[in-house]
Amino acid sequence: MSVMDKLKKNSRISDSTTLSDSQFFSQNEQVQTDVPMVNAALSGRLDGGVTSGLTVLAGPSKHFKTSFALLMASAYLKAYDDAVLLFYDSEFGSPEGYFQSFDIDTNRVLHTPITDIEELKLDIVNQLENIEREDHVIIVVDSIGNLASKKELEDAMNEKSVADMSRAKALKGLFRMVTPYLTMKNIPLLAVNHTYNTIEMYSKAVVSGGCVVEGTMIQTPDGVKPVESFDVGESVVTLDGENKVTHTWNPDTLDVGEPDCYEIEFEDGYTVTCSSNHRFLVEGQWVEAQDLIVEMDCQTVQ
Repeated sequence: MSVMDKLKKNSRISDSTTLSDSQFFSQNEQVQTDVPMVNAALSGRLDGGVTSGLTVLAGPSKHFKTSFALLMASAYLKAYDDAVLLFYDSEFGSPEGYFQSFDIDTNRVLHTPITDIEELKLDIVNQLENIEREDHVIIVVDSIGNLASKKELEDAMNEKSVADMSRAKALKGLFRMVTPYLTMKNIPLLAVNHTYNTIEMYSKAVVSGGCVVEGTMIQTPDGVKPVESFDVGESVVTLDGENKVTHTWNPDTLDVGEPDCYEIEFEDGYTVTCSSNHRFLVEGQWVEAQDLIVEMDCQTVQ
């Protein structure tokens, strides 16, 4: 028995095979849309198109992101007579006539309303677990950017204004969970998201989902003020002395990526919400929020 045969036999993963025979690399199909430039954007080829995996359609509000998603879904449904569109809806901004305008038979659409990220995550993973590779399903989420976290909803119902700590982490977890399924089950997923412009002289477009918290109070030489009211050039008081603000960001997002966020509560009841790499001075050493441990003694500006 060859080494390859031994490895195949010992593997507990039923789909393990030599790469040259793998269906995950050699059998991924592309479905052409009626718009060549869309095909080029999706695959780099005018004759390419929709394929399995995650595609995020991100852009500012009112830029026809849902239209592009339905255009692609329509092409997929036309390519496979037995195909079904699994449509997760958080915005409810697409009436039945909107689907029909893209020649989508609404009897082939499973409309699934969702209220929070965790609800979406549980349902979509359950669906993907039970779909076979030969099943023809395309998934559209309209939209990821409009979804709250479960904690955010619970806080609202309990009349709490505590900053949401879990949204960015839940979104990351959702994408990590579904990506392998999409390739293995040969399923396209189109997720609509929003972008915002950062607040600075030369603004940048960033995708929603970050966790800079509006309302966080920052010490200045003249007292405290909320983080969202700062302008470039203003002074803040830090444990290293006074420093000038060099950049400001949209309070709904961060400049780079979607880091995990933490809520730090001190013994006097004061809480601060920050990104995972925000540093605190602990006994003369700078410690990131993600590495803080209960009972650590953090120094603060007096």
